[in-house]
Amino acid sequence: METSTDSGLQAEKETFYSYAKINLSLEILRRRPDGFHEIASVMQTISLYDILTIAPCPDLQFDCNLPALVDENNLVWKAALRLQELAGREHGADIFLEKQIPVAAGLGGGSSNAATALLALNKIWGLNLSLAQLEAEAARLGSDVPFFIRGGTALAEGRGERLTALPALPRIWLVLLYPTLEMPATKTKELYKMLDYRDFTDGSITKVLVRYLQQGQTISHSLFFNGFEKVVYERFPEIDQFRQAMVEAGADHVWVSGSGPTLFTLVEDEATGQQLEVRLLQQGYAAMLVSTVQP
Repeated sequence: METSTDSGLQAEKETFYSYAKINLSLEILRRRPDGFHEIASVMQTISLYDILTIAPCPDLQFDCNLPALVDENNLVWKAALRLQELAGREHGADIFLEKQIPVAAGLGGGSSNAATALLALNKIWGLNLSLAQLEAEAARLGSDVPFFIRGGTALAEGRGERLTALPALPRIWLVLLYPTLEMPATKTKELYKMLDYRDFTDGSITKVLVRYLQQGQTISHSLFFNGFEKVVYERFPEIDQFRQAMVEAGADHVWVSGSGPTLFTLVEDEATGQQLEVRLLQQGYAAMLVSTVQP
């Protein structure tokens, strides 16, 4: 995660960038005895981000530009409380979260916020926890949270907490479209419950993508996969009209990111992506051009 310090002074407020992600592949292998699902996924951070601003404060405070997210269940708040517990004392900080990543969109915004809070407060409070230690704490907060401790390009296995760093992708451009639909808070749980054995795969699709990345070969849409794709469209059939809009605007192939509803397409270059983005924006869709990033 990138950081910047106002006026170059440690005592001043600091700004931390919390990047979104897409799943280039997401295979669901099986349901585990603990109720979670075993996955194999190649995850990639992208240039869309939220902003965490942290200032010195005698106690712990948290606020957000979306008031509905300010409660005790917010992962930023939970991350801060966990680090206080590890430190054995009540360190203080005034934390403000500016959301730009759509909420519950399949882009990992909440998980990224939690990881950024762990990284930021570890630095500000001088706790000196290693990245491995922070990843272990991140896993307590959510399955996707450990990935965001390092970000970049990684293979996620287990329930998402077992990570293998992959060679950084060359910068590629993508257009996202966020369907402006009301999503239930239990969306991901509902989708997991809808899966049956026919939706499970053996991880071989992800292994091919990993091999391409490790060998530095060019990747294309043909290597992408999302095991949620079928059930997303079954549960939320109205998303298909957004997919069709992207195709009609010039997208070669459209994928669901994570558990959705955000859709994305790979484009040849920035100029092509700008043209597609403009066409979708002119039609009133919430589209944005992004690129892969290595924080």
